[in-house]
This record gives sequence, C-alpha cells and structure tokens, in this order.
Amino acid sequence: MRVLVVTIVHHPEDARILHRQITALRERGHQIEYAAPFAARGVAPRPGIQGLPLPRAVGRDRRAALRAAGRLLAERGPEADVVLLHDPELLLVLPAAMRRWRRAGRVPVTVWDVHEDTGAALVMKRWLPGVLRPPLRLGVRAAERLAERHLRLLLAEDAYQARFRRVHPVVPNFPAVPPPSSEAPCDDRVVYLGHLSRARGALDVIETARLLGPAVRVEVIGEATPDVRDALAQADREGLLRWYGFLPNDRALARLSGALAGLSLLHDQPNYRHSRPTKVVEYMAHGVPVVTTPTPLASELIQRHGCGLVVPYEDPAAAAQAVRRLRADPELRTRAARRGREAALASLNWDTAAAEFASLLEGWVNEADTGLHATSRSQSLSDAALVG
Repeated sequence: MRVLVVTIVHHPEDARILHRQITALRERGHQIEYAAPFAARGVAPRPGIQGLPLPRAVGRDRRAALRAAGRLLAERGPEADVVLLHDPELLLVLPAAMRRWRRAGRVPVTVWDVHEDTGAALVMKRWLPGVLRPPLRLGVRAAERLAERHLRLLLAEDAYQARFRRVHPVVPNFPAVPPPSSEAPCDDRVVYLGHLSRARGALDVIETARLLGPAVRVEVIGEATPDVRDALAQADREGLLRWYGFLPNDRALARLSGALAGLSLLHDQPNYRHSRPTKVVEYMAHGVPVVTTPTPLASELIQRHGCGLVVPYEDPAAAAQAVRRLRADPELRTRAARRGREAALASLNWDTAAAEFASLLEGWVNEADTGLHATSRSQSLSDAALVG
C-alpha cells in the first residue's frame, strides 16, 4: 500500500506515529509518505521514509499549518491508498480535500487515529479562553459524529468507544517490550518519561526530586509546555534533577532500564480518567517499578499486577515516600519490576498489536478495492445492456 501519514500537532518522532505505526507498516513492505513539522521540530525524516514538510500547529493561531495541510492532502491524497490522520484539527480541512479527490476520480481510504478525548482535553488548553471551551467542546463532539459517518476510526483506548455510536477498532498505545536488560537494577535513580505540563505533574516531579535530596537523582525526559519550562530549567541548574528535554524514542527508552522507579504524577483531569498512561506501560515493559497517582486505568494496572505503588494526587511528599519505600525494600522493588515486565509481555505488548493494526488498514483497502471493482463491473454490464 501507499500510505500518507499526516500530523501538524505531534512531534515527527512521536512514538505512536513513527516508532509503532509507521514501523509496523514498513515491516509489511508498505510505502510511507510522512507529512509532519520536521523543520519546526529540528529533525529530519528517518531513512526509508519520504518526509513532507508542514508547519507546526501550536497555540491559538493554527491557520498557516491548517492551510498547508489542506493543500497537501488535496494534492497527495489521490496518490495514496490510505490517508492516516493523527490530529482532530485536520478534520477541518478534510472536506475540501475530499472534494478534490472525488474530482480526481480517486478517494483513498481515510482513517482518523483518535489519540485522546479531544473535548475533555480542551479544558486543559491554557491558550484557549475559558469562555470558548464549552462551545468548542460541543463542536468537537459534532465533528466526531460527522467523522464517524465518513471516515474509518482507530481508537487508542477502549473507553473512547463511549463517544461514538458505532464500535471502532482499538489500537492500544502499547510499547514494544525490549529484551531483558543486562543492566543491574540501581537504588539511586528515578525516571520520568513523557510530555511535561502542570496537569501532567511537572511541578510535582520537581518537588519530589527536592524532597528526595541528593541520595536519589531524578532524570526527566520529555518536552515541556511554556508554563513549566522555566521551573524545570531552574531545577536542572540547581542540580535537583536532570532534565534532558525531548529525546528520540529509542534514546529515551534506553534511559529507563535499571531505574529504581518510574514516576507518573498526572493530576485528576477529565482527559486522564479514561486513558492509560503510556509511560506506566513503558516502565512496566522495561522492568521499572511504577509510582503513580490514582488515575483509574493506571491504578487498575498497579492493583492487578502488583507492579508499583499508588500515591494521592498532587502530593509530592507521598511520591517521595513511595520512592523511599521501594529503595528500602529490595524484595518489593524486584517483585514489582518482575511482575510489571511479565504483564507487559503477556498482554501489553506492541509486537502483538502491530500486526493487528497493519492488517486493519490492509483489510480496509481490500474492501474499498472490492467495492470499486464491483461498481465498475456493474457499470460495464449496464453499458452493455444499453448498447444491446
């Protein structure tokens, strides 16, 4: 298949897009065109992938990025078998592009990969005026219903089904479970991997590092929103923690193995109540005990598999105490690490989901081709009857 993958919001090195989905498709021999904000993020396309540059959509003014994405979709869409969209914003420019496709006589299978609860996420956008959030949330729900009628949908979480009238396939955001690490577990290093914001607990991570003191170093890996960037940089300068900023997925994951604990300190926000934190599963896959706040799906993983400790929301003292408990109890730490890795191997492994994801797209293309051939055959028979 020829697959056009498009994002104007996500980092071009996004783990779900590049390291999971695109890699899974390339391993099946499919050709990839990847349209993403490469220059804005300071990265180049990976070898073997045709990169198509787009502006980055950030903050309130996303018009330039949307215009560029609309033009690209209109021009490149008819050349693809599948168009895979990763941002809800792209739904705004899709109708005009689809009209162009129909005029060109070729409409590709168009798929929206639903990463999050977009309506719930709006309440967390600090750049969005509060008065606009309720009507925009209603608009998002209407756009979702419209998309459901005209597109194929993939969901990152089972819980997202409740927003839609039909059942859609779920492609969970599982990591690939690596081979067992040869690195000996340590008792003086804690990790945080993922995007950083107030709602994601960035300031709580800083305070947890302060409370742990120099005996335990805290390594923070991930891009930060403007409201916490200065605080993280200051904490790094003071030696409270080491903030690496954004690292490519393979380099970021390499820093997990052997850590004493992995932190996930999300706040109690609507968008997190029915999402499984990817970082928690990544810690489990790498044999790292988890310290997490009680978001429902994270708590369920910890309680079912015994792979870490749950602490209250916005309570750095409790997070620091949980780390100290793991540090003081090697047996607890080893058991949590082993159980987390076993659970990831058994039921939270991208290696299994990858084949299902690629097969879904292949099946949809085959179905579309079959329908097109049936329509063409019917038209030919009709023409023959008229001639007769």
